[in-house]
Amino acid sequence: MIGRWLGSRTNREQRTSPLAALETPPSAGVLSCRVLDPVNEPVRHAEFAVSDTMGRPVVGGGLDPFGSFVTTVPAGEYRLAVSAEGYTPYRTTATVGENALVSLGDVTLQIAQPPEPPGPGDWEIEPAHTSIGFTARHIGLARIHGRFNSFAGVVRITEPVERTAMHVVIDAASIDTGLRMRDDHLRSADFLDVAAFPTLEFYSDRFVHKGGARWAVTGALSLHGVTRTVVLDMEYLGLGNGMEGEVRAACRATTELHRDDFTVSWQTMLARGIAVVGPSIRVDLDVQLVRKG
Repeated sequence: MIGRWLGSRTNREQRTSPLAALETPPSAGVLSCRVLDPVNEPVRHAEFAVSDTMGRPVVGGGLDPFGSFVTTVPAGEYRLAVSAEGYTPYRTTATVGENALVSLGDVTLQIAQPPEPPGPGDWEIEPAHTSIGFTARHIGLARIHGRFNSFAGVVRITEPVERTAMHVVIDAASIDTGLRMRDDHLRSADFLDVAAFPTLEFYSDRFVHKGGARWAVTGALSLHGVTRTVVLDMEYLGLGNGMEGEVRAACRATTELHRDDFTVSWQTMLARGIAVVGPSIRVDLDVQLVRKG
């Protein structure tokens, strides 16, 4: 009775084994790691990616609240990459044996230097290398992707950069989802009502540095005759040279809009009660800027 209560020596060893709580196939092993910042705090928003020696993805994902990951992989040699916004990526290799735990221990990510900002002055959005896209849910299943093909904008870079201002104007009638009938409906009074409201406009209020290359751009969006405050989650990608040698600045940004906020409330339901169009729209911007001539 006492022996059964305390457990056998074999059972006690299994309970203390790092692999005891994991069900691993006979030909697999376990790879683990903890990710810390320079002051030994967990980097909870980091992501890991494991690939084989040919660079083909094997497994990846986020970390737990303690900044750790544990993953089961077939025995073999692997490349590991750990990345997080604002930090320099970490890369290493590891060999995982059958029924073995390979722990890389604590990995410290170093804070990345932010890209050089564009110089002060007026910069124009360059339409040929910029896209203003959106994604909407259709009948609760598929996603419909679209874009606006005609737009213009200016960004006035200042010192400090936090006082930068941006103004963007979008031609509402240039909406394009690749299907003429659908686009005509989106231009109608049911949605954008381009006859009454021919443009969408965005004026920024402030730029807030969130660390690394990440910024929050707060501003007023006017759409369908209604103006609301929106926040763009922006990543600044740095400077580069165009084909003519001109200096370009690049960034990408996302935000989410709710149709009812802008009184774009047309809706119809399928027989099963599923909305034809979802209530929210994701907006994705890829922007290149050139100095205003």
